[in-house]
Amino acid sequence: MKNGYGKVALVVGASSGVGKCCAEYLSDQGYTVYGTSRSAPFPEESSHQDESKTLMMPLDVTKEETIKKAVDYIVEKEGRIDLLLNCAGYSLSGAVEDISLAEAQAVFNTNVFGIMMVCRKVLPLMRKQRSGLIVNISSVAGLISVPYQSMYSASKYALEAVTEALRIETKPFGINVSLIEPGDMKTNFKRTYAKDAAHSPYQERLKAAINAMIKSEQSGPGPEVVLKELKKILNSKNPPVRLIVGLEYKLINLLKRLLPSQSLEGIVSKIYS
Repeated sequence: MKNGYGKVALVVGASSGVGKCCAEYLSDQGYTVYGTSRSAPFPEESSHQDESKTLMMPLDVTKEETIKKAVDYIVEKEGRIDLLLNCAGYSLSGAVEDISLAEAQAVFNTNVFGIMMVCRKVLPLMRKQRSGLIVNISSVAGLISVPYQSMYSASKYALEAVTEALRIETKPFGINVSLIEPGDMKTNFKRTYAKDAAHSPYQERLKAAINAMIKSEQSGPGPEVVLKELKKILNSKNPPVRLIVGLEYKLINLLKRLLPSQSLEGIVSKIYS
């Protein structure tokens, strides 16, 4: 595959799961890949050479100074960033009634505002280049609200809205923006629980919903399933707004458009009961 979007990629959240899988793929395709995680040392601070082709560095999307330091490092070494892949995110499980304001804000700080801050740091460089590609990893939870995952779903809905607007704003500067929306996959995706969920009147229903999610994840594909959609974006001069991963989730999206809202609500309720 020719690198139509240049040669330098930044993958935010590349230590595991979808981010790691995509980073390795991009390396194999000839990209110079810089990956990030909160705990990685800077390359010159590392005492050993990782076998991975991805050059890892520390970045916490909730701390603007770490974003600046990482991006500045890449610019110093490469002079440009051609592809930004945002994979950072985590889930918060619990009924709406059990979720505190602080817990809700923390989810948005990572899943929405953190990604926005990374984009804000990279965009001036891409505008100067008059080229670039930004791919945000969303979720089918950004299309269908999942019970007991309200804040995760809300954050992904918000990411979808931000991405749609960003796509229009950056088009005149030669920058393309797209979404990839995976469903349940077999990864080590970070799931946290609201503090008050442990003694909640919703506890039994919450357990049933989480068990259904875990079962779906364990029987689902690995993160490599995302690569099919990433390839489509990389090979397109005008990539689509969004690409849904998996036939069953594409079907769910179709049902959302065709069925009355209450009918779809019944299907989702049955899935997670």
